[in-house]
Parts: sequence; structure tokens; C-alpha cells
Amino acid sequence: MAKFVLIDDSKVARSFLRSVLEEAGHEIVGEGVNGQEGLELYNSLKPDIITLDVVMPIMTGMDCLQEIIKSDPAAKVIMITSVGKDSLIQKAKEMGAKAMIVKPINEEYVMEIVNSLLG
Repeated sequence: MAKFVLIDDSKVARSFLRSVLEEAGHEIVGEGVNGQEGLELYNSLKPDIITLDVVMPIMTGMDCLQEIIKSDPAAKVIMITSVGKDSLIQKAKEMGAKAMIVKPINEEYVMEIVNSLLG
């Protein structure tokens, strides 16, 4: 069982991820709607994995990713996007993201990624 923080300005996306992860026995320790909340929750809760939507108000997921990796280079960050551009996926991985999920979110793909990150 792993601890997760879910950051997405879409309540639907967070709810879906929550149900998939909880069904698999994982614990959701925090949720937020922008990168600023994501950074604060990551630093205070130290989850095993954090999911970040790329496009969010106040602070983007990419900016949040950059800040998290700066303070914790080993952080397990999964980026989530509705824009499946190869250039964006490549940039996120270069910045330290461990994986990228393109919306609509596929339950089996989420579990594949999570299981590979948890070893």
C-alpha cells in the first residue's frame, strides 16, 4: 500500500483516480486543485507518489514538478494531461516526472504505472 496526493483542478479526474487507487488498496492522504496546493501537500505529507495535472490555475503542474524535484530529486511524480503532445511528455520526463498519463484516464494503465513505480 502506498500513500498518494492527487492534484488536479478537475474534481472528476481526482474522484476517478481516488476510486482506482483505493480499490487497489492504496491510501489518498491529500488532494488539491492547483500546483501551489500540490507543492504544500507534497512537502507536508511526503506521499509515496503524487499525481499532477499539467494545466491548472495559480501554479501549473510543470512548475510544481520543477519545485518538487528541486527539493526531492527522487520524488515519484506522475503527470496527467489532456494534451498528449510528445513534446510535452518528453519535457515532463526530462524535468523528472516518472510517468505521464493522458486523459481520458485508463484504469489499467494507471495501475501499470503505479505498480512499476512501487516495484
